[in-house]
Amino acid sequence: MKSFTHASEQDSIVEAVVGINADANIGKLLQDAGKLKPQDMERVLQLQQEQSLRFGEAAKKLGLVTEADIRQALSHQFAYPYIPAAEAGLSPELTAATAPYSKEAEALRSVRSELLLRWFYEGRKTLAIGSARADEGASYLAANLAVLFAQMGRKVLLIDANMRQPRQHEIFNLGNGMGLSDILAERVPSVQVHTVKPFKTLAVLPAGSPPPNPAELLARPEFAALLSGLETSYDIILLDAAPSQLSSDFQLVAARVGGMLIATRRNVSRLSALAELKEKISLTGAQVVGAVVLD
Repeated sequence: MKSFTHASEQDSIVEAVVGINADANIGKLLQDAGKLKPQDMERVLQLQQEQSLRFGEAAKKLGLVTEADIRQALSHQFAYPYIPAAEAGLSPELTAATAPYSKEAEALRSVRSELLLRWFYEGRKTLAIGSARADEGASYLAANLAVLFAQMGRKVLLIDANMRQPRQHEIFNLGNGMGLSDILAERVPSVQVHTVKPFKTLAVLPAGSPPPNPAELLARPEFAALLSGLETSYDIILLDAAPSQLSSDFQLVAARVGGMLIATRRNVSRLSALAELKEKISLTGAQVVGAVVLD
């Protein structure tokens, strides 16, 4: 026997089925995470039916889970990885990973969107991020953008090319053992990167052993060859460059990459220093992709 329903009825049925499946998935995820016990499920389902609530809302109303628990379950359901701040073991600077619903993370998503539209198109894969001064947030910006691109499912590599004052190994809580300097000095047989959990598509290449000659290492043909080889394995490669106040290393990075995003900080950055930085980047033949003002 065939049965027919109007379009509005069909939409309502589909919406109801999707809602039931979503709630069931969240319930299972919360149970698998140890947030709900089997006996709790019945209480949640009963309240959900009585008050027409979503599963997560009902569980929260009963005091069984927190908003953070629900968000973590949703992140698994929608394949949107992040790490609760209490479990992170990462630097609090890594806003995109530990507080993805914050206004800071949302502002960084806007930067990501601009880069996708203005830079990462027509085959471009690599971008440097630099600043005039060490306290203007280039490392913070590079680390968070790397996480944000990985949350889109892109295969991302973050390279710490600041061999004078490296920071990425601290931000991601990695050991700064062998890294970029060791590869360029041919002290290691192959490239070894650190995968960042739970971001399966994000890898970090630390700066490596502190070298006496970072500028000379970056000027070697091996640096260009390394980037070319890595571009075949990654969708996006971000390089954290040394600030211009320290050395001319950033010019070597910009020249190899072809473009640099400048990090600035409100009430810290000076227009004269930024103008000088822009001119020096342009002299390398690279583009100034834009500037981001951080609070």
